[in-house]
Amino acid sequence: MKKIRNKIRVGVSVGDLNGIGMEVIIKTFMDKRMMDFCTPIVFGSGKTAAFHRKTLEIQNFSFNVINDFKDVNNNKANLINCWKEDIEIQLGETNDDIGKYAYLSLEKAKEALKKEEIDVLVTAPINKSSIKKNQDNFIGHTEYLEQNFEGDSLMMMVSNNMKIAFVTSHVPLSEVPNLLTKEKITSNLKSMNTTLIQDFGIQKPKIAVIGLNPHAGEEGMLGKEEEEIIIPAIQESNEEEGILSFGPYPADSFFTSTNLNRFDAILSMYHDQGLTPFKTLSFSEGVNYTSGLEIVRTSPVHGTAYDIAGKNIADEQSLREAVYLSCEIIKKREEYFLLKKNSLNIKK
Repeated sequence: MKKIRNKIRVGVSVGDLNGIGMEVIIKTFMDKRMMDFCTPIVFGSGKTAAFHRKTLEIQNFSFNVINDFKDVNNNKANLINCWKEDIEIQLGETNDDIGKYAYLSLEKAKEALKKEEIDVLVTAPINKSSIKKNQDNFIGHTEYLEQNFEGDSLMMMVSNNMKIAFVTSHVPLSEVPNLLTKEKITSNLKSMNTTLIQDFGIQKPKIAVIGLNPHAGEEGMLGKEEEEIIIPAIQESNEEEGILSFGPYPADSFFTSTNLNRFDAILSMYHDQGLTPFKTLSFSEGVNYTSGLEIVRTSPVHGTAYDIAGKNIADEQSLREAVYLSCEIIKKREEYFLLKKNSLNIKK
């Protein structure tokens, strides 16, 4: 791993310009204290940023608008121009043309990550269907980044209350049972364990595994997946990988403060099973972290929020927490690899 800068460069893609992305970006970096520990570089356009500032009636903030990374100001929020043309922004509306610019912002940020012009990436919310109208193979941020960087991605939601990942994610509920395999669960447990050690500095993580069926299958009476797939995966992870994984626990009774304090992370079987309790307990400050990749990417947990776009009422806390977390993870990761390198040198 390369040595990161003393002041971490945080790249920020603008997301859907008809949503609240630019609003929460501006509100986050209006706080000058953010520049004490990072240098933000937003991938967008000075013209569109000016439109949003005017709409929101924000007068005491401006980006350092640049065309080249050599002009980055470490003491300001920077915005690098990614396009020159005027864009018709219609706040609160779905627009396929706007999707083109959300994708362009992401592309430019990805290129900057590859060239090490930024250290981490924070992505503002997108409308996937708008991007897909212009990019047929686009599924989402996680899949896009996995295609462009080394590693096997695992979506993990992070807050002070919990860290939770999902064996299956954006698939119909009817397909979940057929997608669950012992190999997939063990692979996810291994990935989570590595992430918790490497990116969060937890030496011996304890991971709780949630069952698929009501009451975690009730010993096979309410479903066979626990007995045939989930329990064997937990046993194999413990015995062959030395991972401290436990369960399966019933989803309806697991998410209490006592249980959340007992474990360092949770592996749920499907999207809503994990996200419902996470967003209930941590919506405003929660962060989406794409673990398992060679790069660090975080994002807020909320979406484009078209219904409140342009009204100056969007809460920026989740995006702010995404910036904080990206910086914390890259520092933890650098520390981990440095200790590992030093340990190998001592053994030699």
